[in-house]
Amino acid sequence: MQKASKGFISDLKKQKRTSSLLFLDNPKIIKDAIVNKSIQVEYILTSLDELPFDFKGEVYRVDDKTIEQLADTKTPQKVLCVAYYNQHIVENPETNFLVLDGLQDPGNVGTLIRTAKACGFEYVFLVDCVRRNNPKLIRSSVGAVFDEKIMEISRVDFVRLSQKQNFNLIMCDMDGENIFEFADALSNKQINFNCLGVVVGSEGQGVSKELEELCKTRVKIPMKAGIESLNAGVSGSIIMYELQKRSF
Repeated sequence: MQKASKGFISDLKKQKRTSSLLFLDNPKIIKDAIVNKSIQVEYILTSLDELPFDFKGEVYRVDDKTIEQLADTKTPQKVLCVAYYNQHIVENPETNFLVLDGLQDPGNVGTLIRTAKACGFEYVFLVDCVRRNNPKLIRSSVGAVFDEKIMEISRVDFVRLSQKQNFNLIMCDMDGENIFEFADALSNKQINFNCLGVVVGSEGQGVSKELEELCKTRVKIPMKAGIESLNAGVSGSIIMYELQKRSF
């Protein structure tokens, strides 16, 4: 472990403002990201005498104030990992998958990524969404963003990929069929969709016209009168769980 110089810290502060570097300050999330090989670690800063996880790379000793200045949370845990995401090659899904279309709220995106992992939706397409290096997205996913096959892709490229692979996509719409009845029909083999993709649009704009035209059906979550819609994170989570619950 070596002591970090003032110049080194100063450069890091500049990079935090201008680069796509990740600044992770939760030891569990850092450990999981390293184990899953989701990130390329540049170095780790700590005020501890010893790291709470195994790491073979460069480690710099700094004081708590420096970590607080560089971290994205108010109460960092004395360890800061400076890293880049490893780029995922766009893959064809081999399980049910999630498509987030234009979502900009990092809390919703993080929640949906975490729920996707819990429901066995191993692939997530971020179509013109908030970037996955957003600190709030990482925190709200509780590190699941490092576990999933997360693919950032433009809307144009996703449309091309979907058309080429003939994705089975469904979207939530208040005029669609009941999601519970649809899930039952899917479970009873009355509907034969393999690797089903659930498309969730932004709360303000909904699903874009380009992706809407790709969807093979629409489903709705039945609700009591007076409630027009649910939060994107909630509605997407309900749909994924309902489609997958029979496999638990």
